Amino acid sequence: MASEDVVGKSTGESAVTTFVNLAAEEAKLAREGVKAPGHAILSVCKSLVAGGVAGGVSRTAVAPLERLKILLQVQNPHNIKYNGTVQGLKYIWRTEGFRGLFKGNGTNCARIVPNSAVKFFSYEQAASGILWYYRRQTGNEDAQLSPLLRLGAGACAGIIAMSATYPMDMVRGRITVQTEKSPYQYRGMIHALRTVYVEEGFRALYKGWLPSVIGVIPYVGLNFAVYESLKDWLVQTKPFGLVEDGELSVTTRLACGAAAGTVGQTVAYPLDVIRRRMQMVGWKDAAAIVRGDGRAKAPLEYSGMIDAFKKTIRHEGFGALYKGLVPNSVKVVPSIAIAFVTYEAVKDVLGVEMRISD
Repeated sequence: MASEDVVGKSTGESAVTTFVNLAAEEAKLAREGVKAPGHAILSVCKSLVAGGVAGGVSRTAVAPLERLKILLQVQNPHNIKYNGTVQGLKYIWRTEGFRGLFKGNGTNCARIVPNSAVKFFSYEQAASGILWYYRRQTGNEDAQLSPLLRLGAGACAGIIAMSATYPMDMVRGRITVQTEKSPYQYRGMIHALRTVYVEEGFRALYKGWLPSVIGVIPYVGLNFAVYESLKDWLVQTKPFGLVEDGELSVTTRLACGAAAGTVGQTVAYPLDVIRRRMQMVGWKDAAAIVRGDGRAKAPLEYSGMIDAFKKTIRHEGFGALYKGLVPNSVKVVPSIAIAFVTYEAVKDVLGVEMRISD
């Protein structure tokens, strides 16, 4: 018994000593300006939360326009139901009610929250890595991110985030085009994921992935590059009194986000149309939904991205690559702007400093 007491006492003293040493080490790191691992993990979590909140808020705010855009992208050109932004929104309201305007938004948020969280966090990490590498290669320790370097960081972030959540985007597209008269109904994201996997195989969950990767490079890349570069330019030049005490107002940041969204979506939009159409391939009920209440039963078939481009242009003209551009433009400008401002606001509330350095 005495020996056990000695062992227990020794073990307890050892644990206390270890704890004290760890606390001392953390205090030393804090004095030296080095963040402890626990602080770093908390900072990462806060960044992810900020990105997720930004994505959920921005997409819910423009959910009706998002659904209309997808319906315009895939509808049968010989059986037009949605003819313009205002008429399309009125038609959805009349035929499906208020809930119809937000159909697929739950699935969209389930996708966009992790997507946005990963995207914003990946951008900061990629930007830090690229800047570190650039400084090493040039030998200039004071170098800062140029628009081109930001474009590269944004492209990396977009590819990582899109690839991580692509299956959810794929089924979200199918859920969104369903109507009350559709012959088959996905009951939700989980049911849709399981059904596609069972009926069409794992690869079906990544249909349209290639044009998405190609499209996300200019889209997300330009979003971040234009937004960050505009902010830097405004802070440095201080035009029209837009900068006060070195800080941009919420309105000015919204305008920067709007400009970034406009540039990015205009360049990448045709690839978004092709991606959405490829996602419908292999869905046995797609002909009835996409081509108009079952009037045309021919299956949707594309052998790949190039074939989808060719068939779309051949049968519907070049303008078909920009179907839904108007509601998307109306949607994407406030969406991107709200996302950027919400992200920065949430990080301020959580006390996370958005710092990109070596």
